[in-house]
Amino acid sequence: MNPLNSIQGTIIAGVILAIVIALLSPMGVQFNVPSLLVWLHVIAGITWIGMLYYFNLVQVPALAAAAKDQGGPGGAGISKYVAPRALFWFRWGAVATWLTGAAYLGHSQLFVQAFLLQPGARLIGIGAWLGTIMLLNVWAIIWPNQKKVLGLVEATADQIAKARRVAFLASRMNAVLSLPMLMSMVGFGHGGFFL
Repeated sequence: MNPLNSIQGTIIAGVILAIVIALLSPMGVQFNVPSLLVWLHVIAGITWIGMLYYFNLVQVPALAAAAKDQGGPGGAGISKYVAPRALFWFRWGAVATWLTGAAYLGHSQLFVQAFLLQPGARLIGIGAWLGTIMLLNVWAIIWPNQKKVLGLVEATADQIAKARRVAFLASRMNAVLSLPMLMSMVGFGHGGFFL
């Protein structure tokens, strides 16, 4: 029974391998809550932002090309099979990323200072605010409009066209915000970018 035959098996194999590496590390076996929270935050964030980049760099241009291809298969397969699954991971990756980030800030007693942009927590706070705005874009703008585009909720042709444009712009805004958000998150953990 090959664990690589299923996504669940693949994830479990990766977690087991990570635990084995942690157990064999020269630092010994010590449970470090902040490191665990950062690790989970990074995994969730890669899922979320990876899906964001997939939509903006791959799916949107591919659907535009499919719409222009008169004799081609069109984008129905993507819209019916790929997009709903990708949007599932996108939405819930956003939630998991925000929650694990908030848990890290809370455990490190930085939550309030970060969101108030206080000295010492300003850089991570900027990242936290950008991530919060992006999360709200996902759930309040992108997902409700994508449900219309995908036919998951009833909408007229005009409503679908408007929903497509609104979701597109919100997704592009999240792509814009992701770059300074990632800079702020990485910068906080590694001494900033500008010394």
